[in-house]
Amino acid sequence: MAEISTKLGQNLKRMRIAKKLSQGAISRKLEVHRAYISGIENGKRNPTLATIQRLAIALGVSADELLK
Repeated sequence: MAEISTKLGQNLKRMRIAKKLSQGAISRKLEVHRAYISGIENGKRNPTLATIQRLAIALGVSADELLK
């Protein structure tokens, strides 16, 4: 499980930076605390499928792109 969490976090960070979005900008779109986004990016949080979908929408990508 740790491997998929790490991969999700790496992909989230890479895509977020590519779109020039801060953790704060993503957290405001999802209405969560910035520390939650940081935890996901660092592989320390395991978001629900609904949250992964919301992250994908905020980034303008598909959910499977975040998990590849």
